[in-house]
Amino acid sequence: MPRWTGPRGSFDHPASALNLRLVLAGFGLVFCAVAAILTAIAGWTVFAVILGVAAVVALIDIFVILRRRAQRGGKHSLFE
Repeated sequence: MPRWTGPRGSFDHPASALNLRLVLAGFGLVFCAVAAILTAIAGWTVFAVILGVAAVVALIDIFVILRRRAQRGGKHSLFE
C-alpha cells in the first residue's frame, strides 16, 4: 500500500489528471472512428468527415498525454 507524503499539486502547479484524460481520449478515439466509418457507409459524408477529424484530435491528445507521462518519469499505472 503506497504512502502519500502530501498533496501532489499546489496552488501554483496543480496536478493534472492524465490518467483520466488518457481513458477519455481512448474512448473518444474508438467512438469517433467507429461512428465515422458507419456514417461514411450510410452516405453521410459531412458527418463522417467531422467525426474523422474528432478521432484525429483524440489521437493527437493521446500522444500528448503519453509524452507528458514520460516527462514525469517513474512508473505509470492507470490506477495511481
